[in-house]
Amino acid sequence: MKVATTAEMRAMDRYAIETLGLPDEILMENAGIAAYYALAGETDIAGRRFTVLCGGGNNGGDGFVVARKIHSDGGIVKVFLLADKSRYRGAARKNLDVLLNLAVDVRPVESVEDVRHYILESNAVIDALFGTGLDRDVEGLHREVIELVNALGKPVFSLDIPSGINGDTGAVMGTAVRAAATVTFGLPKRGNLLYPGFLFGGKLFVTHISFPPELYDSESIALEINDPPPIPGRRAWGHKGDFGDVLFVAGAAGYYGAPAFSALSFLKAGGGYSRLAAPAAVIPGLAAQAGEIVFVPQKETSSGSIALRNRSALLELAGKVDLVVLGPGLSLAEETQKLVRELAAKIERPILIDGDGLTAVAKNPRFLKKRRYETILTPHAGEMARLTGKSVEAIGKDPIGILQETAAALDSIIVLKGAHTLIGLPDGRVFVNMSGNSGMATAGSGDVLTGAIGAMFGLGLGVPEAVRAGVFIHGLAGDLAAVDKGEDGITARDIMEGLPRAVAMVRAGDLGEIAEKKGLYLI
Repeated sequence: MKVATTAEMRAMDRYAIETLGLPDEILMENAGIAAYYALAGETDIAGRRFTVLCGGGNNGGDGFVVARKIHSDGGIVKVFLLADKSRYRGAARKNLDVLLNLAVDVRPVESVEDVRHYILESNAVIDALFGTGLDRDVEGLHREVIELVNALGKPVFSLDIPSGINGDTGAVMGTAVRAAATVTFGLPKRGNLLYPGFLFGGKLFVTHISFPPELYDSESIALEINDPPPIPGRRAWGHKGDFGDVLFVAGAAGYYGAPAFSALSFLKAGGGYSRLAAPAAVIPGLAAQAGEIVFVPQKETSSGSIALRNRSALLELAGKVDLVVLGPGLSLAEETQKLVRELAAKIERPILIDGDGLTAVAKNPRFLKKRRYETILTPHAGEMARLTGKSVEAIGKDPIGILQETAAALDSIIVLKGAHTLIGLPDGRVFVNMSGNSGMATAGSGDVLTGAIGAMFGLGLGVPEAVRAGVFIHGLAGDLAAVDKGEDGITARDIMEGLPRAVAMVRAGDLGEIAEKKGLYLI
């Protein structure tokens, strides 16, 4: 499913009204009815009390439609206006007039005390204050009302986006409604899915409000949900080389977890032949953890990392495998960092650069654009800052824009790791991943991701599809671990052990209740 900016959504509205001839009254009616049915699916209506808080724009008009439906189905509804009646125009004004003709209780709000008593008596609150057009911090009476709603703890159903959340960035504009559910119109907005906005939205329902597929599936919309691509079936008579042959250049003295987790996760996720080029001295310790890996001992630097003099042999071996991974636990030793840069420039195979490998190429990453084969980079925010020369704060404010710019500049697929990991392709497309949880912010988790991506490529997916599938499966394995142990107790090993089950679930197309809770509900 595509994810729109507020500008893209406004353009869709204009096209539907001006070109397709869909009256704005119909679009508002469809939005309000869809929101009502989402509400009715979550709570009984007849005989129950509802507060509808309406701002001065079309979001308030959507609230009027919901209020009318509640009234017609036997609910007791009171509508509070946080704008003067004269501000309502077009379809919003028509729906307000209908409510007044129905003798629904509609009253202005002059003080937060005007709504306190009725909210306390209500079973639920409908938030129709701002919608996605908010461009400044919430202040004054609106802020007081939102803070009251949050303090009273009644279930809140937000229309389009929780009021106070920026529709493009997910930022909290001063304060924001904490909703139990949100019904968003046309398409989900970026602010519905990006943090912290996602935390405020609760269960997310989507309705296309009569938009045709050529609008909501348009190729011009760059961002979409990362639904995992189908994984190719395993050849019944295949051997280990048929399911991927991947070389991991990883490890150093004192770094045992990263190389072991990355190379073993490749096998756990379905890969066939995992080779680990690591310093000779650390291989016995690694073999004790993961005897299934094929080890390629490397000459060492004085500090115990992989020495530059291994370059020719590694290049020769790299030419025989399907994918090369550079970086997990390599250390920041300058000689090894130089080796990474020279390997990345010379290897004639797809490569994935992670961890210490990213630090190595960050000094001058532009050379990656000259590579003939695909490059995958998997930075967290700090590593992305080093790659781009931008601050972590700047990346946090515009992760999608910076990801698009950098993926194009480096001709690389970039996985920006974090809550709702973003996958940027060189052509400008970005996928937002919905699997995963906060417990996965633990040492070694990124190494497990590296192995999962490698496995998806080894099983036969193209590089972009392998990245998308690996990211989703990694997150799903973390969600499975969280169910078993709780988010506080997850380790990288727990995530790795969940990979086989996660792959099986994706193969079967049955993601279960775990993934469903993180999905969108189309109504």
